[in-house]
Amino acid sequence: MLTIDRFEGEYALIEMNRRIFHIPKVLLPKSAREGDVITIQIIVDKEATKQQKQSADGLADKLFEE
Repeated sequence: MLTIDRFEGEYALIEMNRRIFHIPKVLLPKSAREGDVITIQIIVDKEATKQQKQSADGLADKLFEE
């Protein structure tokens, strides 16, 4: 369970299993308040990953051109 413990500056301090994690407040709904239980879903953006890899490969190719 993830619970918003408090806010400090631009961060929300999230408690999970007695550990505290800092998450930028901009990633939370504006209505989020201290004590709220939240759910976080992380997904891999395969298309963006592919584009980033192609860009890096292109830069590496330019770097090692003879």
